[in-house]
Amino acid sequence: MIGGIGAVQLKPATGGSETSTDLFGTTGAQPTGTQVASTFAEALNQAATKTVNTLQNAEQVSIQALKGDVDTRQVVDAVMGAQQALQTTIAIRDKIVSADLEVSRMSI
Repeated sequence: MIGGIGAVQLKPATGGSETSTDLFGTTGAQPTGTQVASTFAEALNQAATKTVNTLQNAEQVSIQALKGDVDTRQVVDAVMGAQQALQTTIAIRDKIVSADLEVSRMSI
């Protein structure tokens, strides 16, 4: 199952309004229509999708700011949220890689 994670297809954001950095949806109430992942691969897929959506939202807000439709505060909030989501995703990736290396070093 974990071998299929590399082949995950990420869908682009349609609305671009999600700025939450809670990648796994573990805090607060679940938004309507959101399901909690039942497997590790599904949880990673959801986290990656939320990260991509957050990054795309920050990009859209930045473009709107260049057009003069959005103020600077909204741009800063969107970019900071995207930065936090990306840092969280990188930290999760690093933990997964280090856990995989540790498992591969175990003697049977």
